[in-house]
Amino acid sequence: MKIVAINGSARGKIGNTTQLIEMVFEAIRSDLPGVETKIIQLKGKKINPCVACFRCFNYKDKQCSVKDDDLNEIISDLLDADVILLGSPTYFANVTGSMKNFIDRVGLVAIANNHMFKRKIGAPVIAVRRQGACMVYADLNFFFGIMQMIIVCSSYWNLGIGLEPGAVQDDTEGKETMENLGHNIAWLLQKIKAG
Repeated sequence: MKIVAINGSARGKIGNTTQLIEMVFEAIRSDLPGVETKIIQLKGKKINPCVACFRCFNYKDKQCSVKDDDLNEIISDLLDADVILLGSPTYFANVTGSMKNFIDRVGLVAIANNHMFKRKIGAPVIAVRRQGACMVYADLNFFFGIMQMIIVCSSYWNLGIGLEPGAVQDDTEGKETMENLGHNIAWLLQKIKAG
């Protein structure tokens, strides 16, 4: 079983979004020892905006026809995943620009290839300073929904509060939410694999 998280944070490995994703992973690993987890940081990667060429509908090769950036490498990881987490901090009440570029491109490729993420498990993970996280939560869930993925929820919306790196560690309810999300993902993954 493989779980891949895409982190759209400009802070990358040191940021709150990574820390929240790690909390989810920790809960999953406690329930499913040996599960493979991987975070792909969009920081440092080149993900251009979609150019609406629609060549992915002609080629149907599960790749974006624009080859001059890092998207297709990420798509390969997602195709192997049972669970896909999308993590983003809140930028002006929405996802980061790199996450938006990622969603637009990978989403079109997926639809062009018979909804290639259909029935995979998906969940959003959001870091927020104060407001706007519900918009990010909605946007990421809109992506999972149109991909025909199975969305997993928690005991609260999947967000943690904090501005400076590490501040989410002081958000008791946010940490509990991430832990419960991880346990819910592990439970569902076990049910699917057993069936």
